[in-house]
Amino acid sequence: MSPSDLRYAKTHEWVRVEGDECVVGLTRFAVDQLTDVTYIQLPKAGRKVSTGEGFGEIESVKAVSDIYAPVSGEVASVNEALNSDPGLVSRDPYGAGWLARIRVPGVPDLSGLMSAAEYEAQVSGSPH
Repeated sequence: MSPSDLRYAKTHEWVRVEGDECVVGLTRFAVDQLTDVTYIQLPKAGRKVSTGEGFGEIESVKAVSDIYAPVSGEVASVNEALNSDPGLVSRDPYGAGWLARIRVPGVPDLSGLMSAAEYEAQVSGSPH
């Protein structure tokens, strides 16, 4: 079950608003599909990103997948712990395995993101 206090992108990223920043991570569904994560490439702090833009990659024993920005803004920081322990994203995707913090100007536009129930319906293949 996906946490209900987050918003979700169709590309399997989650967003949690904290003040003027949005914390971004990958969903449990996404990391379970990838299995053993071996490497994560994240953007540098200060990079401007737009909603839907690829801003990183995640590699596993099965595949290499792009990570997309679910909101527009400037990368404030990235989770440096993932450099030495990329498996953290699999073990705790909604906590210590977060990917990046994106500083957003004004109120973040979350209109294109789904609720937990909508996301669960998408990944289970049921209609919304």
